[in-house]
Amino acid sequence: MEIKKDILWRVYLCFLGVVILSLCVIGKAFYIQQFQGNYWKSLSDSLHLEYRTLDADRGTIYSEDGSMLSTSIPFFDIRIDFMADGLREKDGKRFKENIDSLSAGLSNIFNDKNAAAYKKLLETGYRKKERYFLLKKKVSFEQYQALRELPLVRLGRNKSGFIAEDMEKRLTPFGLLANRTIGLSRAYINNDKQVVTQNVGLEKTYDSLLKGVSGKRLVRRISGGAFVPVEGSEIEPENGKDIVTTLDVNIQDITQTALMRMMVSNEALEGCAIVMEVATGKIKAIANLGLMPDGSYFESDNYALKTSEPGSTIKLITLLSVLEDKYVTTSDMIDINNGSWVLNGRNIRDAEKSPKSLLTIKESFEHSSNVAMAKLAYTYYAKNPAQFIKHYQALHLTGRTGIDLKEEFRPLVKNPSRKDWHLQTLPSMGFGYEVMLSPLQLLMVYNAVANEGKLMKPYLVNRIEKDGNLLHEFEPQVLNNNICSKETLRQLKDCLNAVCIEGTAKSIFKDAVYHAAGKTGTTKVNDGKFKYGDGAYQSSFAGYFPVENPKYSCIVVIKNKPRAAKYFGGAVAAPVFREIADKLYAESADRQQLFIAKLATDSNKYRWSGYGSELKNVLETMNVQYADSIASGKWGVVINSAYTPVLKDLSVSKQTIPDVKGMGLKDALHLLENMNMKVTVKGKGKVTSQSLDAGLAINRGQIIALELN
Repeated sequence: MEIKKDILWRVYLCFLGVVILSLCVIGKAFYIQQFQGNYWKSLSDSLHLEYRTLDADRGTIYSEDGSMLSTSIPFFDIRIDFMADGLREKDGKRFKENIDSLSAGLSNIFNDKNAAAYKKLLETGYRKKERYFLLKKKVSFEQYQALRELPLVRLGRNKSGFIAEDMEKRLTPFGLLANRTIGLSRAYINNDKQVVTQNVGLEKTYDSLLKGVSGKRLVRRISGGAFVPVEGSEIEPENGKDIVTTLDVNIQDITQTALMRMMVSNEALEGCAIVMEVATGKIKAIANLGLMPDGSYFESDNYALKTSEPGSTIKLITLLSVLEDKYVTTSDMIDINNGSWVLNGRNIRDAEKSPKSLLTIKESFEHSSNVAMAKLAYTYYAKNPAQFIKHYQALHLTGRTGIDLKEEFRPLVKNPSRKDWHLQTLPSMGFGYEVMLSPLQLLMVYNAVANEGKLMKPYLVNRIEKDGNLLHEFEPQVLNNNICSKETLRQLKDCLNAVCIEGTAKSIFKDAVYHAAGKTGTTKVNDGKFKYGDGAYQSSFAGYFPVENPKYSCIVVIKNKPRAAKYFGGAVAAPVFREIADKLYAESADRQQLFIAKLATDSNKYRWSGYGSELKNVLETMNVQYADSIASGKWGVVINSAYTPVLKDLSVSKQTIPDVKGMGLKDALHLLENMNMKVTVKGKGKVTSQSLDAGLAINRGQIIALELN
């Protein structure tokens, strides 16, 4: 019995010990959870360290003259660690002493809250012991510089708790100009329905150079799942290299403005214009415009690199082939069958009926006869089409140009071994169908003719630099020293000149003070969206100027809406080429005298109006002889009389509306607003029209609309 009691006593004692121990564990767990939970959580979090990538500053893309085309600007997210030792010491004395002046400074810098609101915001963060409190997002560099000078902040991170997270934003200072070519970031939705941003253009091609080498930063995880940088642990990134392009901002602006003007007036769907430096192959401007759903135009795609059936601009290659193979000369005659030729059941027609059926080959080219070019291709190459294709190969048209843009399309030049080669392929290729080329590829050929037969590789980048030091320079590259013989080249030039003198572009260039050479093109569009019968046409013009010493070659290609009011290449694309050529030619100092001479014989076209003394000053500065019949201190107008500029009084009365056509905007506004009229303006340049006729009585506050060009 005694043994049993002894055993039970021991069992009860052990059981009691287990119960007491369990209660202690439960009590301690409850205490830790309820009273020390936040402390242990923050301590646990603080032990989590990891490295984060630091992006390098992306390099800048420059134009040839040093203008920034694409650059990165820094901005910052400002956060505060209210548990920083320096901020909490002595019961937060430093924070309390500076909060008023700090709040006032923040209000002055950001100008979005008053000082009291900032003080309340800071006190709330301090009271809640926020470790990664967000004060402000996307702070500019100028604001960040001012912030660093504020009380408390200027004491440094340990004493103030202020944390600046630096980021960057890509900026194109010239907006739409060459945006697609430079590398507009393109956003799209991937298969996971996520928005993804992708670089295009030069930003994509030279991404590895521009982005530099990333660095690293050690960060510590704190309560709430946020990470803060560990001071002094950064591995600095290596900033990206700079790209200096061949683009000229002024030429790009001229090109894009001329293209935009025609696109808007003809309600075109898409278009491009390229300007190339003849001697080198440098691309000086490349403009791409597409119609957006809201009716505006934007550089949505690089149409200069997309292939399409080129139409009549390809007739230069057909002509080059038959001339170089010595089958014909441009003085030989060809029967165009009154502009209609039936070949194997297909009727090939000319767009414009010729006044005669028998033409020289030169005449057939300048009047863009489809029949003539189809006949030449079929007659001389039907038995050996591979010989015809060899000319495309010699012109480097069977592959990409290799320009510094990855989105370039591969051309389609059929050869006899293809399954889709048929009896109609050769004649179709002769006048621009069943072959797919990009505007840039066609421009290479026209540029080669201007460059005495030397085919240049087009390129967009001059050099690569780092901190102003040259790392690599790109030189002009010759693809073919002689695309044809000198005699063939001479005949090609004669034909291209004739197009602008007697041919399809005659009306566009008849009054130009320089000579241009080129070829118009009008193509029925068949691109998946439109079929040949839908009435959508592509208008084009390719050429060079000035003929005597070509400096630039240029191509303009515009896809028009179905049944557009204008669609011929001579009516849509050639005027864009003319506007570009006019402005580039006028800017050359050694050619300005030709414009001065033109003014003397055609001053009605170059009409000027303005204040008399200023008009005289302009004419005298230009060394232009003129007749003066204007009274002193009067408004005047320059008119043409017997091929001599004459200054005449411009009737101005405060009771009647003046004639402000030919004036600059400054003069027109001065005159009209002093008569208490309200003026609306459209365009830029000189006044070409006014909504109210000159001589009508003025009503106070009357609105007059001016159009400038």
